[in-house]
Amino acid sequence: MTQPLRIGILGAARIAERAVIQPARAVGAEVVAVAARDLSRAESYAAGHGIARAYGSYDELLADPDVEIVYNPTPNSEHVRWTLAALRAGKHVLSEKPFASNAAEARLVAREPNPDDLVVFEGFHYRYHPTYLRLLELVSSQALGEVTHLDVHMKFDCTDLGDIRWSWPLSGGSLMDLGCYNLHVAADIAAALGGTLHLASAVATENPDADPRVDATAVVTAELPGGAPAVLECSLEGPDDMSILVTGTRGTILQPNFINVSTDDRLVVTLDGQETVERHGTTSTYTHQLEVVQAAVRDGAAFPTGLANAIAMMERIDDCYRLAGLPLRQSTLP
Repeated sequence: MTQPLRIGILGAARIAERAVIQPARAVGAEVVAVAARDLSRAESYAAGHGIARAYGSYDELLADPDVEIVYNPTPNSEHVRWTLAALRAGKHVLSEKPFASNAAEARLVAREPNPDDLVVFEGFHYRYHPTYLRLLELVSSQALGEVTHLDVHMKFDCTDLGDIRWSWPLSGGSLMDLGCYNLHVAADIAAALGGTLHLASAVATENPDADPRVDATAVVTAELPGGAPAVLECSLEGPDDMSILVTGTRGTILQPNFINVSTDDRLVVTLDGQETVERHGTTSTYTHQLEVVQAAVRDGAAFPTGLANAIAMMERIDDCYRLAGLPLRQSTLP
């Protein structure tokens, strides 16, 4: 019988509970260790979540032979640093998005020797939920007729300017934290249409009380195969909106909340004036993702959010910053 996938968490992050701790229980994996820069914080986190081992440094966790795969939810600026460290320690990696501070930094991972073919997986969890997969199926089957427009919104109100999303040193910004989803969805839709996404413009705004290099909002326009426009809006200033709307000559497909499908799994399909509400289950997107991670590690199964995809994603984010007249996020690596 296959042994449970053994996971170590870098950092006592809140997101880890939703992203790996709860999903691990659902898929039969096991979180065996957590590390934090403060040992007492790691111990408290471990006790609260039933994790056997706690470490006061990331390096100690990476040296644990029982850890097979590392979940890396560190700040954006630290993603590549600890992804590289994990690979050098012989661990598979599930990295939070965005994969890096910029594309050049992401390419460092591609240049890292990986003789054991360790899995490098970027955590675009929504990509693995049946609701989103159904949306892609409908687009690729031309159920909508000719696609004429795409709208993707990723907005929420992050009022705490001390949050790392607003930090320039930690590679913050609305495009980094939220716009990466918009761009990822648009690239998926373009692929479902048989081509690639072409960026056209980007406009960003700043918060007057935050670092002017950190984008509070951004609107990106792009072109899908066939010339249909895509409008991709992200914002750290709200209002809450995490939706995808695909419009075609026969109607529309709306996924009202592609991030939190566990609270809203609707796919609203309107064709030739007839509306149908499809439901494909409220199982967490993270649970579906961890099932794919486990298959990749255990069976070598293919998956769409690997290293090449991550580099292409960071190239698009860099291009958006250039189009918006903002500086690329800086690497802290030597």
